[in-house]
Amino acid sequence: MDSFLASVLSFNYLALTLFIPLIGFFVVTACPRRSRLPFFYAMVSSLGAFIAALRLIRPALAHPEGFTSQIDQSWGAGTNIRLHMGVDGISLWLILLTTFLLPMAVWATEKMVKERRKSFFAMLMLFEFGLIGVFSALDLVAFYVFWEVALVPMYLMVGGWGGANAFKVSVKFFVYTMAGSVLMLGSILYLHSLTGSFDYVDILKSVSSGQVSFSARDQLFIFFGLLAAFAVKAPIFPLHTWLPNTYAEAPMPATFLLAAVMSKMGTYGLLRFGITMAPNAAHRFAPWIALCAIIGIVYGALLALVQPNIKRLIAYSSLSHVGFIVLGIFSFNQQGADGAVFQMLAHGVSTGALFLLAGYLQVRRHSMEIADFGGVAVLAPRLAAVFSIALFASIGLPTLSNFVGEFLLLQGAAIANFRWAVFAALGVILSAAYMLWMYQRTFFGKLNPEIEHFHDLQWRDWVPVVPLVAMMVWLGCYSQTFMPSISAANYQLLDNTNMTNQYRVKLDASGARAILNAQPEVTHAR
Repeated sequence: MDSFLASVLSFNYLALTLFIPLIGFFVVTACPRRSRLPFFYAMVSSLGAFIAALRLIRPALAHPEGFTSQIDQSWGAGTNIRLHMGVDGISLWLILLTTFLLPMAVWATEKMVKERRKSFFAMLMLFEFGLIGVFSALDLVAFYVFWEVALVPMYLMVGGWGGANAFKVSVKFFVYTMAGSVLMLGSILYLHSLTGSFDYVDILKSVSSGQVSFSARDQLFIFFGLLAAFAVKAPIFPLHTWLPNTYAEAPMPATFLLAAVMSKMGTYGLLRFGITMAPNAAHRFAPWIALCAIIGIVYGALLALVQPNIKRLIAYSSLSHVGFIVLGIFSFNQQGADGAVFQMLAHGVSTGALFLLAGYLQVRRHSMEIADFGGVAVLAPRLAAVFSIALFASIGLPTLSNFVGEFLLLQGAAIANFRWAVFAALGVILSAAYMLWMYQRTFFGKLNPEIEHFHDLQWRDWVPVVPLVAMMVWLGCYSQTFMPSISAANYQLLDNTNMTNQYRVKLDASGARAILNAQPEVTHAR
């Protein structure tokens, strides 16, 4: 801990980004219960983490294919576990997404959570600490610890502040996630027994140099243990059954973070660890995982189409969109991987915005049933306009966030197997159907006389809405802000999987831009 504090005091900005929410957790916990101090310190801590995270951008963009702003400290005497953390062109944007959205969750909590807000603010800070750790950990045991740290506060937020069935739902969520986590821990320990290391970078170097080799059976054990944890958290069909009830019962700020950020823990884990620690097993089972992803895309979209509840509809749409991300990862090509990372960001912003705006509807109407609305656009035109922007972004309208990611994902799927792209494209068509139908029934049609006093967005509501809308437009119109670093990091990562790759990525002389060049296809051994 002393060496970690030394890293903080020497202005290692990754250490600061990680450490500030933890400090915020303890400060908020110590605050008087009946005051505005918990809100104030939670907001200061979350904004401080975001400002510190901004300082990670320059070194990461300069060397996106490697790990920058590294922390590498011994976890404890007598062990080879280390607090090894770093940022590359993939984890950079996920850390920024986390620190960008947490202040909005804190801000929304002030109005959307009525009881025990101090404890809720403390849980938000602890959750942010765990997420930042997950997205930056390079030691597998440290990754597991942060993974569990992120689970506990979300379980408590769902169970302690959720709806009528919150306890039952939160227990199911916890059991599903813990069962997968135990299997992941088994894979980590098995990896250590084969390599003598928990360090992700060291393991990759040992394998690439030929010092360590895994048999087919070894890779199966490693891959399925990791897959169990990541598939539950993403989630991937058929391990998704905890999702709709959890999203529906959770308080709105928790649902906002569940959909926008927590689901990315699973997809990030698949990309970072799942396909690199056991690449041959990942290649071998890629068609089956792609099949599950495609089923999730279509199944989630069809269920969203018949939902009478706005939160459940958005929850099933999230299942469908996560299927696209998983399909891109297991396409094993540059376009699929680039689209997967970009879609993690785009989905986080657009779906987070939809849940936030649904929260505004719930606060005003005290209901999430579509039948309880109707004609909202007459009374709240600004809310209707902003909701339409988030909705069109989620559908994948060009110039908004999700279009670029979905295009790359479908392109990557088509390169791997054209039939995958054909079936996945059904999800794009269905998403337009269920989103537009929900919007039409909620905001247009005959004015419901029971909502005559429904009021429009007020100044406080605009505070999180404006940056979310700006980010949806930025992602859609200026994707090259993000894509060069993502492409360079994916090239380095996927190179460890002996992937089939028709398109390679090079850095220009400044090291700041990625250039796609056609190359002959290189087949991998199955």
